[in-house]
This record gives sequence, structure tokens and C-alpha cells, in this order.
Amino acid sequence: MLFLHNYTDSTGNFAGELYPDMSYLKYLVFIVMYGAAVPFYFALYQAFNLLRYIDKNTAFSELSVKALKNIKCCAFTISGFYVLGFPLFHFITKNMDPPFGILQLIIIFASLVIAVFAAVLQRLLQEAINIKSENDLTV
Repeated sequence: MLFLHNYTDSTGNFAGELYPDMSYLKYLVFIVMYGAAVPFYFALYQAFNLLRYIDKNTAFSELSVKALKNIKCCAFTISGFYVLGFPLFHFITKNMDPPFGILQLIIIFASLVIAVFAAVLQRLLQEAINIKSENDLTV
């Protein structure tokens, strides 16, 4: 958490120093980065819960499906924050030599990949639970 705080502060302060007449850019950077941090930590908590369900041999349960659904929603939210903040970061870093806009694209696409992967796992797990419940009813 300390790294995120330092990175966010330095990015926000850099935006404030680069454009002193537009000091509100600093707060927009804070909103985007801290706004994306909240769903990140919630998704991390849900992944921990999912690992606990697997450890307790209750992986094929509705709780696991719900955890995967929450991870999917959090990943889409993180991607959404960075998509909305992309023009802001592009405006801030357009005069810089290394293209830092690529970092935001990596975050956006990585979040989307995680969201799609969680959606596929959610669907497969739900189908497995349905098949298991049908087999339990048959026996």
C-alpha cells in the first residue's frame, strides 16, 4: 500500500508541477488511481476467499461463483477507471520522452484479460455445479 501511495503522490505532484495553472489535475490523478485501488484490494480479498474455499474442499459451491463474479466486476471497474483516466494521463505525459501511456494500456488490457478469465471460470464453475446437482438428484 505504501508503494501505491508514493507512486500516486509522485504522479499527482508531477502533474501539479508540470501544469501549475491547472492544479486540479493532481486531484484527478488521485481520483483515478485511488479509485482503481479500492476494487483491486477487494478483488484480492475475493481471490483469498476463493483459495480458502479450495483449501476447505468447497470449491464447487455458490460462494466460489460469487467470488469469481466479484473479481470479474472489480477487474472491469479497474479497467473502466483507467479508460476514463487515459486522456488525463496522455495529456500529462505527452511531452515526456518515454511513452508512459503504454503503462496505462497495459493496466487496461491486463484488467480486461483478468475479467474475461474470471467470467469464463465463473461460467464453467456454474455449469459444473449444475451437473453435480443433477447427478446428486439422480442418485
